[in-house]
Amino acid sequence: MATVETEKKQQQKMRQGGLRTMPFILANEVFDRFATAGFNANMITYLTQQLHMPLVEASNTLTNFGGTSSMTPIIGALIADSFAGRFWTITVGSIIYQLGMISLTLSAVLPGLRPPPCSGNQTCIEASTWQLLFLYGSLLLTSIGSGGIRPCVVAFGADQLSLSDPNPKANKWSFFNLYFFSMGLSTLLALTVVVYIQENVGWGLGLGIPTIGMFLSVVAFVIGYPLYIKLKPGGSPLIRLAQVLVAAFKKRKAVMPSDPNLLYQNKELDADISVTGRLLHTNQLMFFDRAAIWTDHDMLSSGMPKLWRLSTVHRVEELKSIIRMMPIWVVGILLVTSASHNYTFAIQQARSMDRHLSPGFQIPAATMTIFSVVSMLLTLAFYDRVFVPVARRFTGKPSGISYLQRLGIGLTIAILANVAAALVEVRRKAVAANYGLLDQPNATIPISVFWLIPQYAIHGIADAFMSVAHMEFLYDQSPESMRSTAAALFWLAVSTGNYMGTLLVTMVNDFTKNKGNWLQTNINRGKLDYYYWLVTGLQVLNLVYYVICASFYTFKPLEIAEPENEKASKVSDVEGGNGDMELANVDATPA
Repeated sequence: MATVETEKKQQQKMRQGGLRTMPFILANEVFDRFATAGFNANMITYLTQQLHMPLVEASNTLTNFGGTSSMTPIIGALIADSFAGRFWTITVGSIIYQLGMISLTLSAVLPGLRPPPCSGNQTCIEASTWQLLFLYGSLLLTSIGSGGIRPCVVAFGADQLSLSDPNPKANKWSFFNLYFFSMGLSTLLALTVVVYIQENVGWGLGLGIPTIGMFLSVVAFVIGYPLYIKLKPGGSPLIRLAQVLVAAFKKRKAVMPSDPNLLYQNKELDADISVTGRLLHTNQLMFFDRAAIWTDHDMLSSGMPKLWRLSTVHRVEELKSIIRMMPIWVVGILLVTSASHNYTFAIQQARSMDRHLSPGFQIPAATMTIFSVVSMLLTLAFYDRVFVPVARRFTGKPSGISYLQRLGIGLTIAILANVAAALVEVRRKAVAANYGLLDQPNATIPISVFWLIPQYAIHGIADAFMSVAHMEFLYDQSPESMRSTAAALFWLAVSTGNYMGTLLVTMVNDFTKNKGNWLQTNINRGKLDYYYWLVTGLQVLNLVYYVICASFYTFKPLEIAEPENEKASKVSDVEGGNGDMELANVDATPA
């Protein structure tokens, strides 16, 4: 009877996960990005022209909205990892996001939710207080909903591929390529189709299309429920980390055992947070091992440990894993910082250049961003279909190269993007000087805007290497019970990088006011090329820092259970869980 039940469970498990789940899962992220990109690309126009908000107020509203949307994934991830699970966090987040999108669409359709159109030369009536409150409430709902979607979709999707295959060499790396390709494609559609409809057809339809799409994606995601592998949440990861810290501090004077095998382990206690395998002891950050020193005073009468005095080796290694990840996580921040000028200074460059495709039509300056998206999509396709198969022949690795190598390549290519930007700026200013246009900031310099394509395209190529590898690193090296939180760290790096970009520009502007004013309003008289060279230098330092961190990085060793013989495999991971594992059987009997 037990054998029949076991076979039924195994058959049910075989029907779950895998590629069949991808359409249901990725649809959520696609429409999230589709809606977000469609809103953000042209929302400043909606706020100023439809709600008649002053430019500064509209800009601050969108800045606050963007900052909130980047912070809420941390909260959503902690909820998912602590008690709700990824499926329900995505579902509830999607519904909340849907409500926000419906509200925004209603504000564009119903006359009572926006001020009347401007008439003649009369002063435009600004949106009333309650109309603004309705807008802010709508934006807040989308920010909260996004916090439940973004950190969980990537971890939930990767789980379907990595957990559906008992082979630890499963090629889950391809999911991250697919994830970023889907994001890029939806962003490209939003920057073209949605923005065109908003400008030429109407805001009701322009906001309504992504709203309808999001509704369909929520329905599709819920319909796929029977197909998903759903890991049981293992309790608050922050509390577990705090317990290790407190226990280690309390035993800071305790004598460490000479044999690490004498440290406390409890497979039953760790069952919910080590479904795919237990973390094994490492010889780094050994101060925290004190939390696993066992004494008679550390146990309850039930035989369970007092968790604020005694932690298992697995829980200690969870904390070590997070600490080891942080230096490489920081690397991603400067990449975003260096790319933030693509949406500011590069657009100013484009506005000053010849953007005509024909005598009666010129390219909008902001449209140049499309070249970054297109180059990223093409690079992802090339990487997955051509680069990996070729590299696999030389390295023997399923993924071709490890994600740390891929990340390093992305950092190197990103440097070239800013070199190209600096060189083009030197050329643009030289042409302006030749035509005597240095003191005419609103004049069109006779140099094609397509000179900017290299810096946009190279950035897109770098993003295809760097961002994918960064996300994959965070997923693979984070503890199993904290993968949603690790995915949220990716978005936190994006948010921090943008804020760092603002800080860098402010500092450069303050320090150069009396030294030529690099970033003055008239960029023809400014020294924008100096700024690009400065960012290039910072990126070189970032690359050197990364190479040092990657050289000393220790990958998490994992003991993977094998259900068929109830043994375990010790993963001696030389280059990460990126399909680069060497396996050696070890006994899996309880410690």
